[in-house]
Amino acid sequence: MNDSKVLVYDGSFNGFLTAIFVGINEKIEIIGFQKISSPQKGLFAETKIINSHISKAKKVWDSIEKKNGTVLKNIYFAFLSEADGIEFMLYKYIQKLYALLDPIELEQLAAIELKIVQLAKNVGKEKQLTEVSVDFNVTNDNIYVAEIEPTFNVLPLVSRHFRLRYPKQQWIVFDRKRNYGMYYNLVSVEIIDLETKTWYLNSNTVNHTFSQTDYRLAM
Repeated sequence: MNDSKVLVYDGSFNGFLTAIFVGINEKIEIIGFQKISSPQKGLFAETKIINSHISKAKKVWDSIEKKNGTVLKNIYFAFLSEADGIEFMLYKYIQKLYALLDPIELEQLAAIELKIVQLAKNVGKEKQLTEVSVDFNVTNDNIYVAEIEPTFNVLPLVSRHFRLRYPKQQWIVFDRKRNYGMYYNLVSVEIIDLETKTWYLNSNTVNHTFSQTDYRLAM
């Protein structure tokens, strides 16, 4: 086993899954996770920077899905709860899935599992509430625009709902609390920041084409 490390990642779900991939494959004793944008914690802990890698993240996603689809949904939804320490809890949850915990750790995991399941349920409820309560305004360019401030980061989860509900309508749903949004251009969905949102709403440019790498549960 290598020395214990805190894995530093970009805060995205892709980044988290990449960190899991690296940690398991390099047999790193992970003692914590930290977002690059967060203040450094644990000054005496050794850190390892993890660069997001789509193919590595997808390997973890596909592997968990093959083992247990319900667990996969709980992991994704609970991650979007942004609860304190959620990454390490999910790491332990995944270790159990792959039988990587010793008996003592298994006994300690029961409370973590309950919390993860509850967080996933709470995120799922807010997803449903957001889908039915979003109120769109229509711009002069006929773009539907809505702004939300959800407790949890549910924006990736509502994309599919609005694409199916408004398949022939451009729309923007923007999370003011997290300062990012999603723009549907009649072809695909783009993640946007406030500056990009303002540009789209103040320009006559339409029907852009963007790549899309979101997970199936989010689409």
